[in-house]
Amino acid sequence: MTTFELFFDLVYVFAFTQVSRLMAETHSAIGILQALIILSLMWWTWVGYSWISNQASADQPFLRTVMTLAMIAVFIAALTIPEAYEDLEGGWNGPIVFATAYAAVRIIHVTLYLVVAREDSGVRRQLLIFLIALIPAVTLIFVGALLGGQAQLWLWLAGMIYDLGATWVGSALGRGWRLPSAEHWAERHGLVVILALGESIVAIGVGVAREPVDPFIMLGAAASVVLSVLLWWSYFARLAAAGEHALTARDEYARARLGADAYSYAHFVIIAGIIVTALGIEDAMKHVGDAEPFGWFGATALGAGIAMFAGGTVVFALLVGVRRPIMRAVEAVVLLAALPVLAVVPPLAALVIAVTLTGAIALTESALHRRAEAMRRS
Repeated sequence: MTTFELFFDLVYVFAFTQVSRLMAETHSAIGILQALIILSLMWWTWVGYSWISNQASADQPFLRTVMTLAMIAVFIAALTIPEAYEDLEGGWNGPIVFATAYAAVRIIHVTLYLVVAREDSGVRRQLLIFLIALIPAVTLIFVGALLGGQAQLWLWLAGMIYDLGATWVGSALGRGWRLPSAEHWAERHGLVVILALGESIVAIGVGVAREPVDPFIMLGAAASVVLSVLLWWSYFARLAAAGEHALTARDEYARARLGADAYSYAHFVIIAGIIVTALGIEDAMKHVGDAEPFGWFGATALGAGIAMFAGGTVVFALLVGVRRPIMRAVEAVVLLAALPVLAVVPPLAALVIAVTLTGAIALTESALHRRAEAMRRS
C-alpha cells in the first residue's frame, strides 16, 4: 500500500469524526439513523477508490492528481455532515452542498476507473452496468436534499439501499471487477478498521476534555481503552489473516466476489459498529462521575455498537471460511441482552460491565481456539 493511499484515507478519519458528532448532537434514534446513512454514503465512496488503487498504483502522477480532487470533494462533504439534514443559518444550503460534493466524488470515481480500465473490456462493461445503480442513487440524494425534512431521510435511505443492492446484483451479472492483489486489499481494509478504532480512542478524550482529572475519569479511560483493544483483538487476532488467505486462494472472479461481499459490504457493519460504540463511550465519559442511571441512549449505543461490530465479524468470518464463529454470535446476543442493565446502572459501571462481558467472551474464544488447534495437531 502506498503512502498516498494512507494520506487519502485520512479525510475519512475526519468524516468518521463528523458522523460521531452528528450522532452526539442529535442524541436520538433518528439522529443515529441519519448518521448511519451518511456513514454508508461516505463508506461507499471509499470502497470505490479502494477498488481502483488495487488495480493501479496510486503513485502514478495522474492517479494522485485525480484522487486529490476526490479528496477535496470528500472533505467538503465531511465538512457539511453536521448540517446535512438541517441547514445552518448563513452560508450555502448544507444538504445541497453535501449532495453536490457526494455526486462529485462518485463522478470522479467512475471517470478515473474508466481511464484506468481503458484496456480492460470486462471492467469497462462492468462500469457501464455500475452506472445503472449510480445515476438513480445520486438522483435520490439530490431530490432528498431539495425536499428536506422526513422526505430527505427516507429518500436518502432509499438511495443508499438501491445503490448497495443494484451494485451487488450488477456485479453478479457483469462478473467484470478485478482484484489483483489480495494482500493489498486485506491490508487496506485492516487500516480503515484501525482508523475507525482511532475514533473510539478520540471519543474517550472528547467526553472529558474540559474536566479535571479524577479517579472516575481515570477508571473510565482505562475501561474505554481496554474495550478498544478488545475490538482490535477481535478483528486482527484471527480474522484479518484468514481474510487475506481466503482471497489469495481464489481465482480471479471468485476473489473479486469475495472481496466485495466480505470487505465492501460486511466491513461496513464492522466500521458502523465501531463508530456507534465510540458514541456510547463518549456519552459514558461525559457523565463518568455521575451516580444516576446511564440511560437508554448511551446504553444502546454502547451495547448495540459492540453487538453490531460482533455481528459484522460473524458475517465476515463465515464468508472467509472461519469455522463456527460461535463466540462472536454469543457476544452480539449477550451485549444486546445486557442493554437493560447498562441503562439502569451509572455510566462508569456500564463501561465496566461492557468491558467485562466483551473480555470474558474474548478469553473464552481464545481458549476454545487453542484447544481446537491442540486437538488438530494431535
